[in-house]
Amino acid sequence: MSETLEAPVVPFAETKGGVVAYLAVDGAAKAAAFYEKAFAATIATQHPLDEKGRTMHIHLYINGSSVMLGDFYEEHGFAVVAPAAFNLMLPVTDIQAWYQRAIDAGCTSQTPPQKMFWGDTYAQVVDPFGVTWAMNEGAPR
Repeated sequence: MSETLEAPVVPFAETKGGVVAYLAVDGAAKAAAFYEKAFAATIATQHPLDEKGRTMHIHLYINGSSVMLGDFYEEHGFAVVAPAAFNLMLPVTDIQAWYQRAIDAGCTSQTPPQKMFWGDTYAQVVDPFGVTWAMNEGAPR
């Protein structure tokens, strides 16, 4: 008689936001822990790690929206590639605090907070996983 293996049940988490970023990063569990420090993320759900320390799915809440991520699975055709040609934008009300928390956690500054030609204050950082995060604080209208 063969044993039937059942995957653990992962609790449902409400998806927040009209468009949800889904990142593939090398070390998703480490990235999620980093995002808790750098961007005040909370982990809504996380699938268990496999024997190689990878997870197929983590659901985070950051700044009122959902961000999802998972590891690369080369054996299933998902090779490790560096993030490119996008950024994740955080509309914030205290850009200095958001920027400094990200820098203190280990992000690298691309653009320190500065007043832009459109009137808002804008900044960019890159996290240790290669993802660019933009921050925008709207000017009083």
